[in-house]
Amino acid sequence: MFSPANTKLKKLYNFKSLDPWLKNKRKVYSFDLLSGHSCPFAKECHSKVVETPEGLRVQDGLDTLFRCYSASQEAIYRNAYNKRKANMEGVRSLTRAQVCRMLIDNKPKNMGVCRIHAAGDFVNPTYFRGWMSFAEKTPDVLFYAYTKCLPYWVNNRELIPNNVILTASRGGRKDDMIDAHELRSVKVVFSEQEANDLGLEIDQDDSHACNPNKRNSDFALLIHGIQPKGSKSAEALSTLKRMGAANLPGRKAVK
Repeated sequence: MFSPANTKLKKLYNFKSLDPWLKNKRKVYSFDLLSGHSCPFAKECHSKVVETPEGLRVQDGLDTLFRCYSASQEAIYRNAYNKRKANMEGVRSLTRAQVCRMLIDNKPKNMGVCRIHAAGDFVNPTYFRGWMSFAEKTPDVLFYAYTKCLPYWVNNRELIPNNVILTASRGGRKDDMIDAHELRSVKVVFSEQEANDLGLEIDQDDSHACNPNKRNSDFALLIHGIQPKGSKSAEALSTLKRMGAANLPGRKAVK
């Protein structure tokens, strides 16, 4: 179910604004679903892993401009794929109350911060509402999530407790809702200059995404992960590498 902090999320332990949530040696966790398969509104980053006779392979969508980082992980690490698949199959048909109960029953006792979906997204509106119920019942935990499921957010705003920080991830099929409903958003950029031109701070370690003091402030993410060989995203990643941009996991381009 829940996973301990990965390399990126471990950096949050150095972030002072999270001290109230991580006191008494409490920890950072994530809850993940299969990338792409659980992302009903994905577009520009829509990638998913499929089973083939040769093993797990990434399948990009028709509108994919850059490959989903977590999908690439799943193609490499079978254990991650299996765990996320089991989570997704376990939650997608549950009622709101059942989602909440499942999360309560599996919540680590020392959880202080939780990233909802380091991989995947809110697979359906009932599942989204189950998470909001869980967060309401655990006010001593800080939850944050990137999401393209903007209809679920907008249609359930009254259910979102104060300990949940959401970020609208641009590049989805419902981007028009971001400005229409004044949602805090993040944009994947191909260069530091692009972020500067847009007036956006680059978040390298989720310290902006999870900061309660910046819950209304837009930001950017640098392109990262394993990108398709010959694509614009791969070229951008190569340029960032030559320029020495920091914290770029999985820089290699693959077929």
